[in-house]
Amino acid sequence: MHHSGQPIKQFDLTPLAKAGVFVIHIGNDEPEGGHDIFKPHRDRHYMLIIALDGSLKMMLDFEEVVINQPSMLLVFPEQVHHIVELKDPQGWAIHFDPSLIQEEFQRVLQTGFAKPLLFTQTDTLQAQVITIASLMHQLQSEVPTTYTGRTMHELLAAILSLLAGKFSQMPVGSKSKESRPSIIERDFSQLLLRYYKTWKQPSQYAQALSVSVSHLNDTVKDISGYPVSVRIQQTSILEAKRLLYFTNLSVKEIGYEVGYDNPVYFSKLFKKATDLTPLEFRQQFRD
Repeated sequence: MHHSGQPIKQFDLTPLAKAGVFVIHIGNDEPEGGHDIFKPHRDRHYMLIIALDGSLKMMLDFEEVVINQPSMLLVFPEQVHHIVELKDPQGWAIHFDPSLIQEEFQRVLQTGFAKPLLFTQTDTLQAQVITIASLMHQLQSEVPTTYTGRTMHELLAAILSLLAGKFSQMPVGSKSKESRPSIIERDFSQLLLRYYKTWKQPSQYAQALSVSVSHLNDTVKDISGYPVSVRIQQTSILEAKRLLYFTNLSVKEIGYEVGYDNPVYFSKLFKKATDLTPLEFRQQFRD
């Protein structure tokens, strides 16, 4: 965790607050005025939802997610999302800036929160998270001191550490290490998120990772089920879907945004990946 030492900024998501969900915000990235959680949008921060009671239905990157039992859900930066329905929800929504999280946590959370994490009756994690979130909410409601910001960051680190331990498959004292193929695939995934707009060739990733194109392709396909070229396209198309969904950019402009200078090629690639043209996708999911 990184510590800025600055005061915690607070904001009110009125529908959540009125419904009984306490909102905790950590970091610099406050939503702009008119931030409507019931309309498709995306943020630059994480949102950790800790649901204790009631139900919540939301759209997250074009997938419907329903939470109707004690559980946790993490919305990642840049994911398009909006709340569809709230019914007597109780819990917390913790917003925090990505700069506060080490890459180690980011990788673990990305894998562990592929779907909501359900609490079980015998799971001590629920009680631990509730205790920490309650303390965070209490601190946020008090007059801040010089070290309130640092304390909040440490408490957030505690929750993330507990989750990392929950998601980790390696027992304490194990001498086994992450395999070389897993490291290659993990590093490729990180590079992909950073450079997919400009690096469209597998050779560019192979060179950055100091491996052959064939070895990179075999490794990525064995672990993820898809070759490098498809992974590049999937990442580009997902971002294009997001832009079609919540912006008014033209298809041509969106193609440029995700790294395709030829609008015709981009449209054909999108159609191949989704069975819909970009405009058909926009009409089906938004209009």
